[in-house]
Amino acid sequence: MSEDLVGASGGVLDDVVAAMGGTPREGQASMAAEAAMAIEERRHLMVQAGTGTGKSIGYLTPLLTHCALNGVRGLVSTATLALQRQILVKDAPAVVDAVAARTGVRLDVRVLKGWSNYVCLHRLQGGHPAEGTLFEDRDPGAGTEPTGELGRQIVRLREWARASDTGDRDDLEPGVPDRVWHYASVAKPECLGRHCPLVDDCFAQRARDAAAEADVVITNHSLFGINATEGSSLFGEIDAVVVDEAHELADRVRSQAARDITPARVARAARSLRSALSLDVSDLEEAGNGLGAALAPLPDGLLEKRPAALVDAMAVLDDAVRRAQQEVGEAEADQAAKLLARGAVEELAGALDEWGRDPDRSIAYVSRTEPGAERLTVGPLDVAGPLGAVGFGERPAILTSATLALGGSFDFMAAECGLALSPAPWHGIDVGSPFDPAAQAIRYVARRLPVPGRDGPPPAVLDELVELAQASGGGVLALFASRRGAQAGAEALRGRTDFEVLVQGEGTLSALIDRFRDERDSCLVGTMSLWQGVDVAGDSCRLVVIDKIPFPRPDDPVTRARSMDVERRGGNGFMAVSLTHAALMMAQGAGRLLRSTEDRGVVAILDPRVRTKRYGGFIMRSLPSMWPTTDPQVVRGALRRLSEGDAQ
Repeated sequence: MSEDLVGASGGVLDDVVAAMGGTPREGQASMAAEAAMAIEERRHLMVQAGTGTGKSIGYLTPLLTHCALNGVRGLVSTATLALQRQILVKDAPAVVDAVAARTGVRLDVRVLKGWSNYVCLHRLQGGHPAEGTLFEDRDPGAGTEPTGELGRQIVRLREWARASDTGDRDDLEPGVPDRVWHYASVAKPECLGRHCPLVDDCFAQRARDAAAEADVVITNHSLFGINATEGSSLFGEIDAVVVDEAHELADRVRSQAARDITPARVARAARSLRSALSLDVSDLEEAGNGLGAALAPLPDGLLEKRPAALVDAMAVLDDAVRRAQQEVGEAEADQAAKLLARGAVEELAGALDEWGRDPDRSIAYVSRTEPGAERLTVGPLDVAGPLGAVGFGERPAILTSATLALGGSFDFMAAECGLALSPAPWHGIDVGSPFDPAAQAIRYVARRLPVPGRDGPPPAVLDELVELAQASGGGVLALFASRRGAQAGAEALRGRTDFEVLVQGEGTLSALIDRFRDERDSCLVGTMSLWQGVDVAGDSCRLVVIDKIPFPRPDDPVTRARSMDVERRGGNGFMAVSLTHAALMMAQGAGRLLRSTEDRGVVAILDPRVRTKRYGGFIMRSLPSMWPTTDPQVVRGALRRLSEGDAQ
């Protein structure tokens, strides 16, 4: 190593902070130094860093400095596209400039997303073999322009694609609904690859090629998971990894690795093979019908034991799919049509491969969108193995989030993310936060309220919500553990206050959050999507209300399967799975309040179990250390002063 990484990255950090007009932050500097030492010593590091620490700059400075000094490549994985974009357009350029000034090496940083995030020129122009007309709403007597909204949006997308350098959906302003974007993109299995007549102009392939040559790749947890669980080589040789929003890594990868199989999907694959390649698919159609017959009598939920009829039906389907794969490979046909047929049948094969794994290490469950529309989902029980062995391996990894130490320990998250199974050692640190929670916020537990049930909030909880909102004069983010609870809370606020009440589902999430930010005395009400990602600094958010501990539903198949697995190994499934999930979400929810050093407010927990149950201590140790009270009059008085603009 040509230069001490800790010292070099510390100098880069100072330059970046000065260039951005900021001031040194103790937590950020500590994070950068610890990350540099971990990279230098080839070990893993978990960093809990509160909001306002400046995590992105804190890990980018040692990672990029390391890449520049040693001529190696780095990877950053995030949970959200929004954070990917922030890193790419704001944080990374500042660090690249500072690294170049000190080392003389200007690094190339690129983003890599899933295939369907990029516009497909071939499909957009109507040339894709699976595509019908995009202008079915055209009035034949009205000329060539489409008359319907879908057609007009497609025309706008075509014009944008001709001028775009990236074809990236995030660069499209204003955006389009998912229904419209469906007509402009394809999933990877639908891509014609080198057989596409527009392959030389393909935005997705161009992004993949650019990422393969880049010094640093910014990707997401789903692609990181595909690389780890499927043995893919999406990123090329990587020397060091950073995982931001690491508290979401295991769940995102587990979800990405799950496979769905339905009788309707089998029927679509059969039609594709018949129409594209003129194959006899009667055995595949019969196998799909057999699958439907086996699934029909099964109730929704986890398959704790695999029924014999379903096992037999899946075996018949497996035989039919393997024969279809062979016939597709031997067929003489147009290569584009052949590729699409292969993609359809390989999607089924992937689900069957997942079904064929050890039942004790997988999750299988049945669900329905409507009667007769059964769906079998199969996925891995645990992704720690591939994450630890393949995703991280012996390369140093920095995992960071505002919430990693649950109940005061990093052990749960380290096990979930696979660090405990990696050949490299790990340790965790908490670099704190620039905020002073005890001075800036009150944590109120309404311990006199009844214990919540499953039928929505009891009247006393709704009364408490309304009275707290009235004392605060609005500025309320109300977080509910269920849709029913959110609906009841919104109705209570709308019926008994004069505040503007914004409700999740009544507009796009980003638009609702913007309105909540702009309208100081409004209320924003919602469920789990609002427990994370709401970043509203200032007094527009001065009261966060949590209606109850967000334990997963006991009939949730993934939770049930993971709990049973823990219990088979002699552990406590509730403590290891449900309680840790609830503590994580509670910490994330409470973290919505303080988003700057100037913020003041109250987190009100309307579930007395955090004080009355033994497990409540674990949850409370996971929350920010705000000033605690259970006195309703004290908290109402504080909220009135906040409403009047007096935080003292």
